[in-house]
Amino acid sequence: MKLIAGNSNPELAQAMADYLGMKLTEATIRRFSDQEIFVEVQENVRGEDVFLIQSTSAPANEHIMELLITLDALKRASARRVTVVIPYFGYARQDRKPGPRTPITAKLVANLITSAGADRVLTVDLHAGQIQGFFDIPLDHLYARPVIVEDIKKHYTDISNVVVVSPDVGGVVRARSLAGKLGADLAIVDKRRERANASEVMNIIGEVDGRDCILFDDIVDTAGTLCNAAEALLEKGAKSVSAYVTHGVLSGPAIERVSKSKLTSLVVTDTIALTDTAKSCKNIRIVSIAPLMAEGIRRISEESSVSSLFD
Repeated sequence: MKLIAGNSNPELAQAMADYLGMKLTEATIRRFSDQEIFVEVQENVRGEDVFLIQSTSAPANEHIMELLITLDALKRASARRVTVVIPYFGYARQDRKPGPRTPITAKLVANLITSAGADRVLTVDLHAGQIQGFFDIPLDHLYARPVIVEDIKKHYTDISNVVVVSPDVGGVVRARSLAGKLGADLAIVDKRRERANASEVMNIIGEVDGRDCILFDDIVDTAGTLCNAAEALLEKGAKSVSAYVTHGVLSGPAIERVSKSKLTSLVVTDTIALTDTAKSCKNIRIVSIAPLMAEGIRRISEESSVSSLFD
């Protein structure tokens, strides 16, 4: 087995390699003067079971091209099997046609990865479960829930006073799953989205008065939804509000919003490499998903059960 990393999140890739007691495969990924990407794998991978680690986070298009070109290099170097490890699958929010003459870009990206020669995909908390069906190759879908449950239990002494809150109706199944693992109650924020990246909180469904509320979602982008939800929960009498999110996209005004918000903390995993500004924000905290992903890699390599990680 060999691990090779793109440039999207080298710290996560190194943490995964450290967990497995391995070294990352040497590779050069550079750009010509016109910004064309060039990849050269500097170790023999013939007949190897290779895991290519690359989030398709911002700049998404560059990281996708890096992934495809590295994948092509590995296949041409006669790797026996290449599993593409995508901690954060970009374009996942474009999983359907929201109107006429619009693309389903998540399917397009899945096709590109498959056509470039991937034999298998490993990813974490897809925005929409049906994206698994966009791939015509095996896909292993990991959940950040065990990491988040462990962190919550470490930071909340009285779980009986915790309420898991879905920031929108679409995330109810996700929030219910976390609430079930914690033995906590569930609440829902009913909101109306007037336009992309803008939301208005309308109502709170559930009892939050005097409770410690934990907002739970898969992606935080501009953070408008989370910050508005936090204010609405506090107005309804919540004792405190924090948020746990798998993928910290944190684009545009997100950092400023979070720093000025009433959130006690925003906890994200390291599926996406955070900027220095995000890391320095006083109420943003990172928990590592590297051990979970590394264990997934080990089990795929050993042909053992991945789903049993979540039993």
